[in-house]
Amino acid sequence: MIISHQHRFVFAAIPKTGTHSVRQALRAHMSADDLEQVALFVNKRFPFEELAAITHGHISLQQVRPFLGEDAFGGYLKFAFVRNPYDRFVSYCAFMTRANDAFSRNPKGVMRHILFEARPMQHILFVPQHSFVTGADGEMLADTVGRVEDMQGSYDAICARLGLPTTELGVINSSRRGHYRDYYDPELIDGVSALYRRDLELFGYEF
Repeated sequence: MIISHQHRFVFAAIPKTGTHSVRQALRAHMSADDLEQVALFVNKRFPFEELAAITHGHISLQQVRPFLGEDAFGGYLKFAFVRNPYDRFVSYCAFMTRANDAFSRNPKGVMRHILFEARPMQHILFVPQHSFVTGADGEMLADTVGRVEDMQGSYDAICARLGLPTTELGVINSSRRGHYRDYYDPELIDGVSALYRRDLELFGYEF
């Protein structure tokens, strides 16, 4: 997450949505009073003990709200990037098994194991995307949501709203594989549909 008091924005970094590319671009506009929490490539912590204790930078808008205060929370542009849940799940499976290359050898087997057996609901990279941008009662807290499928266009539009010059986003921490649809069968489609139903509904995605 990045909080810019100078430019009045909050960037909620949802895992597996190209957040490091956006972070890198936004850092060029940060002042000494701006804040970032991140634990990969760069290690920074918020000056809030409760949030600083979190060992990553994927903090939700609901979590940061009490520390930011209602005036700032209401007045700052709050944004995030989202990704088709079917594509994001494939990315998660490939990422989590990269050490032994299990996904490359048996992608559907890995996906079934993670989805139906391991089901790591507490793992931050597995958590549904809506939980980072909605409140306790399900209301949308983000003012705008960019899409990984149009990363550059979304980032350009956000910069325009903030009055910041845009820049070409780099490619950071990405992996190579085929199109996500190639890894699915009906059982896996149904399983991911059920798990990430709210993401599909809220952000308008489908298989």
